[in-house]
Amino acid sequence: MRGYFRHLVRAVLDRAGIRTGLRWKLSAAIALVGALVAIALSLVVHNAARVSMLDNARDLADERIMIAQRNYELSGRLNFPNTRIDDPDLPAELRAKVEAGRRATYVADRPGGTPDIWAAVPLKNGHVMSLHSGFTDRSSNILKDLDQALVIGSIAVVLGGSALGVLIGGHLSRRLRNAASAAHRVAKGETDVRVREAIGGVVLDETDDLASAVDAMADALRQRLEAERRVTADIAHELRTPVTGLLTAAELLPPGRPTELVLDRAKAMRTLVEDVLEVARLDGASERAELQDIPLAQFVTRRIAAKDPNVMVRVVHESEVTTDPRRLERVLFNLLANAARHGRPPIEVSVEGRVVRVRDHGPGFPADLLAEGPSRFRTGSADRAGRGHGLGLTIAAGQARVLGARLTFRNVRPAGAPKDAPAEGALAVLWLPEHAPTDTGSYPMLPQ
Repeated sequence: MRGYFRHLVRAVLDRAGIRTGLRWKLSAAIALVGALVAIALSLVVHNAARVSMLDNARDLADERIMIAQRNYELSGRLNFPNTRIDDPDLPAELRAKVEAGRRATYVADRPGGTPDIWAAVPLKNGHVMSLHSGFTDRSSNILKDLDQALVIGSIAVVLGGSALGVLIGGHLSRRLRNAASAAHRVAKGETDVRVREAIGGVVLDETDDLASAVDAMADALRQRLEAERRVTADIAHELRTPVTGLLTAAELLPPGRPTELVLDRAKAMRTLVEDVLEVARLDGASERAELQDIPLAQFVTRRIAAKDPNVMVRVVHESEVTTDPRRLERVLFNLLANAARHGRPPIEVSVEGRVVRVRDHGPGFPADLLAEGPSRFRTGSADRAGRGHGLGLTIAAGQARVLGARLTFRNVRPAGAPKDAPAEGALAVLWLPEHAPTDTGSYPMLPQ
């Protein structure tokens, strides 16, 4: 039942777009606890003060009835205020006690809430003398002042608790946000970032333990990935020599269909080895762009015309960019190769300012590529026909990172069509940055 209620509350908050932060949760919790404690203490103090005042009033009434009894027995007449003999309004409970031969007091609540104080004593002649008085105005005022002070104190406690919750929650939330930011930077490949240093602080708490655990996990993963990258690069590097020798030997074979098959496979193997080496270098985050100023639309048009004249190029408007032409060409050719291999013609390229779009009219990108991005040895074919090794888009994304650019993928569907409708093509968009990274991998400082 509790799990269902939690799921229901989360669904309502998600639908309403409400995101509750740790600061406000702590503030609300401390304020709620403070309010409950203040209410409980106020009730206890109010009841204790009321009982104490009623006990004092009953003691005073008991003393007065004793004085009135002595005066009546000495003088034979009533000479004390508010005393009566055999009062018909005497409460039945008090009358029963007095008829049993006991002097007693009694508190009765009026309809308005103000209590009545009764005191009664049996006389020697068998009659009952009673004293009736109300709760004094002074006592009522004291109780009202006390209630007012308790209300003000409760409000102060709630406000103070809320402020304390905001302060504590803000400090903890800030540390967690710094930790999340540092973790995102680590995920992007910044190897010198430490979550423990990012959160700061002097007092050690659970967030420091979490940060240390994340740092240890990131170091372990980094070492493992580096070891895998090094092994992959070493294997690919060792394969280059025998593959080159195999290709050279195949070229010496006599002409014929078998020779063509051997050459084709040898060239494919050499391409695969070169691609694996390039991926390993990109994973090492040691690649740096060699920047030049080039007119983007002119550059794209000339390169595509030389590569494949059948590709249609549309220039919306020209823009000069600072980038690495060799890496930009690599990204562009890999996108075209992916479109030709897994899509259908016509293949269209458009250049608009710093944005280059490559579109085909095939079945579109698979859902896992759109959700997770390109991955090595996973092809970009929606029907997974098995053509290619999935390194083309991986290399394109890696080279785009070196250029400081952003490469996105999506499927083209008719306007208003549902998400599960068949795609009418795949679209890759390269967003070149306004300020390219320098040769050292950093970004230039902008003038203020």
